[in-house]
Amino acid sequence: MEIVVIWFRRDMRLDDHIALSKAITYAKKHQYRLFAFYHLDPFFTEMELDLNNEHFFQNLANFVKEARESHMYVHLIHDDILSAFQKLMNAYDINAVFFNEDEVGNGRTRDEQVTRFLEEKGIHVSKWQDTHLHGARDILKADGSHYQVFTPYYQAWRKQEKQSVIKVDKSFLSSEHTICDESLSEKGDEKLRDIIKKCTRKFDQIGSDKARSTLGGFIQERLTRYHEKRDIPSVFGTSKLSRFLKTGTISIRTIFHAVNEEELFEDEGKETFIKELAWRDFYHMIFAHYPEMKEKEINASFQHIKWNDDETLFEAWCKGQTGFPLVDAGMRQLNEEGWMHNRLRMVTASFLTKDYLIDWRMGEAYFARKLVDYDEASNIGGFQWAASVGTDAVPYFRIFNPTTQSKRFDPSGEYIRRYVPELKHVNEKWIHEPSKMPIDEQMKSGCMLGDTYPLPTVDHQERRKKAISLFEEAKQT
Repeated sequence: MEIVVIWFRRDMRLDDHIALSKAITYAKKHQYRLFAFYHLDPFFTEMELDLNNEHFFQNLANFVKEARESHMYVHLIHDDILSAFQKLMNAYDINAVFFNEDEVGNGRTRDEQVTRFLEEKGIHVSKWQDTHLHGARDILKADGSHYQVFTPYYQAWRKQEKQSVIKVDKSFLSSEHTICDESLSEKGDEKLRDIIKKCTRKFDQIGSDKARSTLGGFIQERLTRYHEKRDIPSVFGTSKLSRFLKTGTISIRTIFHAVNEEELFEDEGKETFIKELAWRDFYHMIFAHYPEMKEKEINASFQHIKWNDDETLFEAWCKGQTGFPLVDAGMRQLNEEGWMHNRLRMVTASFLTKDYLIDWRMGEAYFARKLVDYDEASNIGGFQWAASVGTDAVPYFRIFNPTTQSKRFDPSGEYIRRYVPELKHVNEKWIHEPSKMPIDEQMKSGCMLGDTYPLPTVDHQERRKKAISLFEEAKQT
């Protein structure tokens, strides 16, 4: 029996899905049946569970369940990727394989390996760019080189037409046209069930229905004031769509066009949000052109900085025990929820690299384990930006003052009190610098410094001077 394979990955949906739409069209034209599968990579299934992968696997379980209920039996194949395809070839005559490709990181390497393997077997491979509004090589300068600064990239990005929402012929998804081979999925189903049982946290913000309702709520309730509210962590002012983009339970095209359907073309909130979508494409493009940026600073002048390797300070940062309330609140939110407000991502990354002088790679790796919306390109790009070692990064002498950031973006301390309960009863006068509280205020608030809540682990002004010196020294080597 000749079949067409649709290989799902970080695109867990049946709507607005390029590869699925193309695969259905191809199968209908040639009267082939459709075989859908998701590759469960042993590298990830054997990894220690943390918030990131717990969230991902719960999304996968939900997607498989809903797809099967919609008569699209998504098989789970647990093996290395080439062995997984070999199993399919042993069972069926594969005419073509469709998938939405990865343009960066390990996914890109895997896709190239699979493409070579299949084409050597005479199997047609059809891969599509589906994860971003513009692919990594879609927007180039006049001389054919890639952009390294966001502003001119954004100007070019804004002029480019965006692809329309893709229609998927779901009437084709029936037992008559799709294959259900439970024997091929038995091992994978069992593995996923075992993983779900081991999860320590249950996430409810998963699935395409939840993604669409979140998008609708954002457009109706928060979009027009997005530019005003997005930097204030104590209020619900952001879209909260990033976790759905991570798993592909909603497409970036659906989001972009839903936002643009509103008659707000000159609205500042809308334009600010769209610019964030462009930042996502920008870092994706940068990562594709600098695949080594996960391990190496893009700015060659700063590739030999003598970072601090103080494990005690790094642990204090990870646990939210730095003695700087806004930093601690951000890290504790991350550890509790697997998510952190974008302003806090910048503040905590800057604090790690400029106050603690700790290698940005350590922070990036920690975020990778915890963030449910972890996007490799954006996270690496964000850390290199905060550490002043990347492309179009903040200048190394511009260093966030965590206390100033706290007073500016959480003036009443509402966000701090939410995530740092030791400071719950601290007066607004002291909430940003509890270390300055007199002893009677400490007793009154039940917050004894050095006991209930840590004293500042570093002196910001001293570390600022040291950071600038460190970067200037690196520039001269």
